[in-house]
This record gives sequence, structure tokens and C-alpha cells, in this order.
Amino acid sequence: MSENDTAAPNDQANLSPSEEGSQMPLSQNLGILVKSSRAFWVINLITFLDGVAYFGILNLLTLFIGDYVGFSDESKTLAVSLFTGAVTLFMFGGGFVADKLGVRKALTFSVFLLLVGRIFLVNSPLPGGVTGAAVLWVGLFFMAFGCGVLDPAKYAGVKEFSDPRTNTLGYSLLYSIMNLGIIVGSAISPFIRQAFGITGVFWVLTGVTAVMLLAQLFLFTLKVERSDRVIDPEKEKEKEKQAEQDVQKSTWQKIRELPFLDVRFIFFIFVLLPVRTLFAHQFLTIPDYVMRCFPSAIGARYEWFQGINPIIIVIFVPLFGAFTRKATVLKMMIIGTTVSALTTFILVPGPHLYTLLGYVVVFSLGEALWSSRFLEYVADLAPAGKVGAYMGLAGIPWFLAKSTTGIYAGHMIARFIPAWHPPELPSDQSGTMWLIYGFIACISPIGLIMASKWISKGVPEKK
Repeated sequence: MSENDTAAPNDQANLSPSEEGSQMPLSQNLGILVKSSRAFWVINLITFLDGVAYFGILNLLTLFIGDYVGFSDESKTLAVSLFTGAVTLFMFGGGFVADKLGVRKALTFSVFLLLVGRIFLVNSPLPGGVTGAAVLWVGLFFMAFGCGVLDPAKYAGVKEFSDPRTNTLGYSLLYSIMNLGIIVGSAISPFIRQAFGITGVFWVLTGVTAVMLLAQLFLFTLKVERSDRVIDPEKEKEKEKQAEQDVQKSTWQKIRELPFLDVRFIFFIFVLLPVRTLFAHQFLTIPDYVMRCFPSAIGARYEWFQGINPIIIVIFVPLFGAFTRKATVLKMMIIGTTVSALTTFILVPGPHLYTLLGYVVVFSLGEALWSSRFLEYVADLAPAGKVGAYMGLAGIPWFLAKSTTGIYAGHMIARFIPAWHPPELPSDQSGTMWLIYGFIACISPIGLIMASKWISKGVPEKK
């Protein structure tokens, strides 16, 4: 046997599970993934059902709070904005809850909270504004807290209950399954809404949540948890080694390594805040825009327009990732945010079906161009052993976008597309609103272009 004959096996033995998986053929990776444990597939089932329920509710939440609970335009967008912001905020601590309880208990706990919250939500249109508002806020709180625990628990579950060699595919599958749930929910929602109203849709989605809880209780048992858990020794050793290194560092060294002291990183994540407001407008402004500015036949199928986005994301994120893998992250961020920002101007001429479709499609393509590359930049910029901390802080601008956009979105709706105005709005009303939003969003790509040389330092270029 030659020296070359012995090198490959030895090198293979020294590979970590994730590295070994990356060198395996895709068909072999898929084969291992398909044979994953029951716990892994229960997690994916819950992810699918929650994609149906959470986004099905979010698509109609602004309309529900306004039309059924009786909030004004200004109040309803603020309520939804605070709710979605709270979801992100609770995720920061939800990971600790998931770690403390363990994946199985965390999933049960979070889905139970979601069920309670959605029952309160659907019962919030009660006689008496104060009573209805109180029930609504209780429901939104339980739902936000449940979501904040559920998401970290799901991703922790992929790590614990799938083969370490297929973790990357497992995370991708989880994301795709969630988007599939959004597509299914968006497809069936209009039919239920036309027959039973938004309340009927919410009751059905509450029933979906009950199915999630039953699946979790009866399919993901303690016995399944114990038998299906997979431990990755390599990662455990890395954690222990990093923990030992952290203990040896002084307090000042730890402070100096905190992400918020990295000026380049802070600028990068916050310059994206203006363009991120457009994502918040998808559930804060678009619902009223469609219902108030378009014929009733289009409004009756409003959810279908929202279902276009996840279809494009599922298809084009991996395609764009493959075709642009040699492009620098910053270049793709500039292109993607520019597309997202400029897309808003498609709506300026006024409410037309072709402009609405064009906006949804092109905006989704822009999102597919840059959303995943943002996380890649954060991971590249973060020092060794600090990726998690940087990723956590990178979510703050998204939290701010979701929690603050509703403060002014309702005023803009009331000013440019008021409920009392006839459906045939002059184009200079809704168009002016989108023109303003477009200019706000353009701050992001302009800021990236102006600071491109500075923020690109320290990040390896694609070869």
C-alpha cells in the first residue's frame, strides 16, 4: 500500500462530523436525513404547522385588531408592531429557557403558550372596548412569549436529534418546511375568510395549534427523547475548550471583545435598519393597502399575494447562493438592498394589480439576494468563539424595525389611505406614502455604498 493510499483514511478519521458530511455526496446526505429520528421529524411537523398558524394570523392580525377589536389605524399598527418586536425580544431569552428545560419540554411549554394566546386572541372581540383590548393584549403576550421559546427550541432540536453530518441540511430543511407552511396557510386562508370571516380563520389556526400540542405530547415522548438524542463529541469538546479559555481571560479582555464595541459591525447592522422597515410594512401596511385601494375581488384573495414571497424565497435563496458564491458579501448586500429599496417605487403610480404583483415578486427576489448573505457577513466578521454573540446582537435592528415601524405606519395609513375614503383612491395618495417609504429604504444601500471600503476591511474576500 502506498503513502497516498493511507492518507485519505487518516484524514477522514480526523474530520469532525460536519466536515465529514460536507465531503459526502448530496444523495448520501439526503439518505441519512430521511432516516432521521422520530424526534427530528416531529420538530419539522411542528415547524410546518406553526408556519401555517403563525403567519396565517400575522397576515390578518392588523385587519382583525382594527375591524373586530375596534382599534384605530394608529393603535392597531402599534399593537402589531409591539407584538412582532416582542417575539424577537423574547427570542433573546428564549434560548436560555430552551436550554434549561430541554428541547422536548421547551417545545411542549411553548406550544401550550401559543394555544392559550391564540384562544385569548380569537375571543378578544368582546363587548366593551377596554375588555376586548385587555383580552387582546393577554393573547399577544402569550403568543409572543411562546414564539420566543419555540424558535430556539426547534433549532436546538435539529442539533440534538439529527445526525451531526447532516446538521446543515437539517437547518435548511427546517427553514424550507416553515416556508411551506406559510404557502399552505396563505392558499387556504381566503376560502375560510370568505365563508366565516377573519375570526373563522383564527379559530381554524387555533385548532392547528391544538394539533401541534397533541403531536408534541403523543409523538415526542420522554422515551423518544432519550432514545433519539444525538451527541456530537467534537462540538462538546470545542465548547469545553472555549469555556476554559474564557475563564482565563480578565474582565477587561472580555469587555473589549464584546460585539457592541466593534464600530464597523455596529454600523453595518444598523445601516440596514431603514430597508428592514419594508419587511415590517408587509404585515403593517400591505393588508390595509390591498383592502382599501383595490377592488373587493382582489382583497378577497389578499393572502395569496403574501404567499408569493415564501415560494420565491424557497426557490431562489439557494439558487442565488450558488450562482453568487464567488461574489463578495458586501457586493451582494448592496445589490440586494438596492433592489429591495427601489422596488417600493413600483407602487408609486397608484394601486394597480400589475404593480402589486411586480412589487411582491421583485421585493422577494431582492430579499433572496441579501438576507442570507447578511448572516454570512456577521459570521465572517466575528472573532473566533464570538459568532453566537455577534449573531445575537445582529438581531437588534430587526427587533427595532418591527417594534418601531408601527408607531408611524398607522398615521400614514390614516393620512393617505383612510378607511372612509372610496376604494378608487387617487394615485397621488397611496403613491405618496410608498414614495416616502422608498426614500427611507434607500438610506441603507446608499450608506453601504458610501462606507463600502471601510466596512469590508477584516472580512476575507471570495476567491
